[in-house]
Amino acid sequence: MLTVATDIDVLARFGRALADPIRCRILLALREAPAYPADLADTLGVSRTRLSNHLACLRDCGLVVTVPDGRRTRYELADERLGHALDDLRAAVVAVAADRICEDADEKGCC
Repeated sequence: MLTVATDIDVLARFGRALADPIRCRILLALREAPAYPADLADTLGVSRTRLSNHLACLRDCGLVVTVPDGRRTRYELADERLGHALDDLRAAVVAVAADRICEDADEKGCC
């Protein structure tokens, strides 16, 4: 059974991973299919060094794993449920945002 401290730690690690747009893009790309770092860097338009730092963070958070593939290393989500969680989280945030839009948003600066 998870303790409250463990639950908080797990959510904090997930939040840290999602706190950077590049890490979000990496997770979304890996949700589609496993990938090699060089390919991810090209796809995302970031340097390999920068990508490597973000992949290290995602590994430390326990969200991605490395899979040796000959002389190369492939990255993939640590668990396929993470892909579903990302989809569910995105859908929930979009739904909440849609519910909060009011007619006076531009005038009042709210929502």
